[in-house]
Amino acid sequence: MPPVESLGLIPVRVGVIGIGNMGWHHARVLSLIKDAQLVGVADPDAARGQLATQQFRCRWFPDYGEMLAEVDAVCIAVPTLLHHRVGLACLKAGVHVLIEKPIAASQQEALELIQAADQAGRLLQVGHIERFNPAFRELVKVVANEEVVVLEARRHSPNPDRANDVSVVLDLMIHDIDLVLELAGAPVIRLAAAGGRTAAGPIDYVNATLAFANGVVASLTASKMAHRKIRSLSAHCRGSLVETDFLNRTLHIHRRAHESVSADHGELVYRSDGLIEEVSTTSIEPLYAELEHFLECVRGVEVPQVDGLQASRALQLADLIEQCVEQPNLCMSLGEPI
Repeated sequence: MPPVESLGLIPVRVGVIGIGNMGWHHARVLSLIKDAQLVGVADPDAARGQLATQQFRCRWFPDYGEMLAEVDAVCIAVPTLLHHRVGLACLKAGVHVLIEKPIAASQQEALELIQAADQAGRLLQVGHIERFNPAFRELVKVVANEEVVVLEARRHSPNPDRANDVSVVLDLMIHDIDLVLELAGAPVIRLAAAGGRTAAGPIDYVNATLAFANGVVASLTASKMAHRKIRSLSAHCRGSLVETDFLNRTLHIHRRAHESVSADHGELVYRSDGLIEEVSTTSIEPLYAELEHFLECVRGVEVPQVDGLQASRALQLADLIEQCVEQPNLCMSLGEPI
């Protein structure tokens, strides 16, 4: 395999491992990017594989190991419990890896993936796709000039059967854990959480609170019990409220402009007038932006926005949140900030 530096503008040969819902979208987007050559998809489901070859004009490999010698990079979109095994095999074969979130099912597995990438001299990027949502990118720019006090995230899904091999913390909330870590810009020193499950199986609703060393507080809610899909993140700042809707890719800034107090029939009337600014965002699909970024990282032009170490930090907090849910009334003050 050629080193990263020598790939230049030659299309990067990419394969997709696992073509369930997310993997299918990876293949779809890669087939559209001019700087990528979608060599093939790997999945044991023959019917799904044949459909992908027709749709994306690529090859189908029933065994992903047979594809590794023919690609420069892979996107891994298999169930979380398989991330470690598949990721190690790809890195040891000298292939650059983009692995869907969470990085792995445990901290030990995440550490082994990070070490394997270092030893192989290959990229390990983790697919925290909301980093590439146009609304979040604008949010980062806005709060850079604000003093953030509280971050509030809600991520609800009406589909209880999605990713039911892991808890709602690892499936949904981990997106927002990653985002608030980026926005707060400080380590977490304390956390608490409560939640539960509607039936036997993984946790499916959680509310968590994270306290950061710089005084910022984050409140996160994730649920698979919702009646409608919600993906929102608000930043309560000293001088404004910034609201982000990831589904519609919109961002609004609320600012107080004038406050007054008057008397009406002996009662005090408080009035607060404000301004609402709507920030323009681009229409680019987050997955398209993420995969273009991955290809630029493979070429050595950019550095991964979420590497193994950053993703393992989010995973560590997710593990602690699950512990709090399983042990009611547990509030953790972290001896070593995360």
